[in-house]
Amino acid sequence: MIKSFVQSALLVCFVQAGSALFCASASAQNTSELGVGLGATNYRGEISPDYQLQNNRPAFTVFYRKDVSVPITLRGGFTAGFLRADDGNVTGENGGVPPLQNYRQANTKGSILEASAVVEYNFLDYHYRTDKIHFTPYLFAGVAAFYASTTTVSNTLGGEFNQEGSMLGFSIPAGAGLKYALSEHINLGLEVGVRKAFTDQLDHLSEQDPLLVNVHDQDWYYYSGLSISYTFYKIPCPSQYKKNKRLLK
Repeated sequence: MIKSFVQSALLVCFVQAGSALFCASASAQNTSELGVGLGATNYRGEISPDYQLQNNRPAFTVFYRKDVSVPITLRGGFTAGFLRADDGNVTGENGGVPPLQNYRQANTKGSILEASAVVEYNFLDYHYRTDKIHFTPYLFAGVAAFYASTTTVSNTLGGEFNQEGSMLGFSIPAGAGLKYALSEHINLGLEVGVRKAFTDQLDHLSEQDPLLVNVHDQDWYYYSGLSISYTFYKIPCPSQYKKNKRLLK
């Protein structure tokens, strides 16, 4: 389901971005945003085979957006957060901890830093609409580089299952969000997104006993949160600036 969502988001964003970037220059926006956000990071991998709400850990992000056309926004951002997972939190079909996780009793924790560049596709023109409510849902997809530092411990097996270390890697961010122009300059945002990491080493378990780990599935991590941003306008024509300002009131 997650893989299908990522593929759909990537297809929509890149197709729309390709068409919009070739539009006439008259459609280009002269706005940009600088913002910060608070939210949560999460991990899915060997120790957490499915998304688990209890694994959410605090995260912080800063970002810069640049509107290049009515629907297309480019965004660069930096995110820092924590990762955590425990075999004891996995629920089996009978409601208890599955036999493998109960036997292994491994847990992992650490932190992750991410630098990303994504394309956002906005369904509505929330900066210049004449409606009283200025908002838009959007999809996004792009590329990211991350640095992860984690420690994994098995309470029963020890040995090679107790690992710690750090790594650099790449991921594909994709997801959806909602932007709301609270005033002429202040915007609120809500976003949920997944990151497909091209590694199985976030939890250091990919090279252990193949009977006790899944060596065929790579790791994922997530970021979701709320944001606030400030819009900068660059309007060459004073009359156009007054018009835009009036529409936003």
